[in-house]
Amino acid sequence: MTTHIQNLLREEDANALLQLWLDEARASDTGLGRSAQSEASQILTALSKALQAGAQPENFGSREWADLQQVLSDFSRSRAAQGQTAGATSLFVLALKRPLFSALQKRLMAEPETMMAAIWSATMLVDRMAQHTVTSFQQVREEIIVRQQEELLELSTPVVKLWDGVLAVPMIGTLDSNRTQVVMETLLQRIVETEAELAIIDITGVPTVDTLVAQHLLKTVTAIRLMGADCIISGIRPQIAQTIVHLGIDLDGIGTKATLADALRVALQRTGWHVTRRAD
Repeated sequence: MTTHIQNLLREEDANALLQLWLDEARASDTGLGRSAQSEASQILTALSKALQAGAQPENFGSREWADLQQVLSDFSRSRAAQGQTAGATSLFVLALKRPLFSALQKRLMAEPETMMAAIWSATMLVDRMAQHTVTSFQQVREEIIVRQQEELLELSTPVVKLWDGVLAVPMIGTLDSNRTQVVMETLLQRIVETEAELAIIDITGVPTVDTLVAQHLLKTVTAIRLMGADCIISGIRPQIAQTIVHLGIDLDGIGTKATLADALRVALQRTGWHVTRRAD
């Protein structure tokens, strides 16, 4: 029964169908953008080609639908980038139903059984299209979220050059395996680039230190030493010191300081620098 839908898309009233679709979408408050007409036209063109190739709504995963699926995926990606919701995106596609139903009803009024079968095919088809846009939209949103998380990880773990041969990593927030891995990779790369002799890991902004956090720190220190550099951990507040003692965490052999300033002073001494205040 898709032949009747195909005829609607092939003939001159396809433009009328497009305008009715846009009017229905506008009435449904689907967040029409400037490119809505172009996007809708591309969808109808891809739909027409798929139906001409013999595609059936019940087999929406078949290769005949590949071009339409790609157009719908691009549409979802564009909407996600514009900040639209998955609901508004699928609602835009679902707005095609009323114009299709009205056109089929007008054409097949004299054949009730044929009309109902054609409307049912149109229902399945538009529902499959809307479902595909939701799935694509969710995938795009997940990709965006993952990328943003990676960017936030990089921003939250900057490697700062404090002095010639001295790097520092001010850490803020909870330490987990992902952050530790990013810190380790970034810091080791910077050690290679700057030929730094010493790195300071400042945990002043880390709220708590437990066994897992301590293990992450020890792994990072070990990796730094394997690169031929040394490491100092600063920001050891009294509460953190007590927690480390109670947990029985062994930090022997690792330089620790209460503040970043103290760690920098030690780092300058170890790297052969002597800083004095200029007399007025």
